[in-house]
Amino acid sequence: MPRVGYLLPTRERVMEKCDETASLLALAEKAEGLGYDSLWVGDSLLARPRHDPLTLLAAVAARTRKPELGTAVLLPALRNPVVLAQQVATLDRIAEGRVILGVGIAPDVPNVRAEFTAAGVPFDKRVGRLVEGLALCRALWSGKPVTWPKPGAEGRWTVKESVLGPTPHRPRGPPIWIAGAVTASRARAGKLYDGWFPNSPLAKDYAPEWTEVVAAARAAGRDPSKLTAAMYMTLSIDDDAKRADDKLNAYLKEYYGVDPLETRKRQKSFAGPAAEAAAWIKSYADAGATHLVLRFAGDHDRHLEAAARIRRDLGW
Repeated sequence: MPRVGYLLPTRERVMEKCDETASLLALAEKAEGLGYDSLWVGDSLLARPRHDPLTLLAAVAARTRKPELGTAVLLPALRNPVVLAQQVATLDRIAEGRVILGVGIAPDVPNVRAEFTAAGVPFDKRVGRLVEGLALCRALWSGKPVTWPKPGAEGRWTVKESVLGPTPHRPRGPPIWIAGAVTASRARAGKLYDGWFPNSPLAKDYAPEWTEVVAAARAAGRDPSKLTAAMYMTLSIDDDAKRADDKLNAYLKEYYGVDPLETRKRQKSFAGPAAEAAAWIKSYADAGATHLVLRFAGDHDRHLEAAARIRRDLGW
């Protein structure tokens, strides 16, 4: 039975010039009451402005008890990993082990490149920064003295016999899921991380692409049964199919500032009645996805309830 998560509309609230957080926390509480298994927030500094994900999740952790809390997705390359390790460890303690660290490398588009420049981070080195930075986080989460880089190795950061405190709630820190659906991303997911978290595969492609993640895990001597197959999906649910489609296009146009049809080619989205939404969601579960994270194109209270009904109807 797949787990179902909900993405809080942090980006949308800022677009609406509504920077307060009370409504976001209320949505988190409502989602918990409706039985959602996880709550998520996105990340961006200037390209797609929104609330800081780790700070907001700390507040969500204090207001909820059961759902897992995740980033969809965090951009570790924008952050110093020593600072990030401390922030995530603190958040995981507040949440008592409910944190999932969804991460990504960021798309190659002009406003994201500008965001990296503003943060003083070289965009072209972001993959290496992500991989090394997360490895350093995991080393620090051990609670043991860390020297970085390891003898004989090169690294971007220097740590000398230092111990991080607090450590996360869980010994190795929170599970790390990596986004991206290109071959290299799937290989990284299987070799290094705890889950695969794409938003672009069609349902028919999900199973064969997940097979690549599993193969990479086995090649690295890891147990693929311990990895999570996740999927990030956007929905506009409405009995009027045209109205649903118009709402989805308007939402994506405002969110990303580009042609929504181009976005829909890269990010799998649904627009239409609840019964068809149920079939679409189920198609990913049937393909092997075990954790589905839903982003709604507006009308969050209504969508939360509609998706909860769909889940009950599916027997999940």
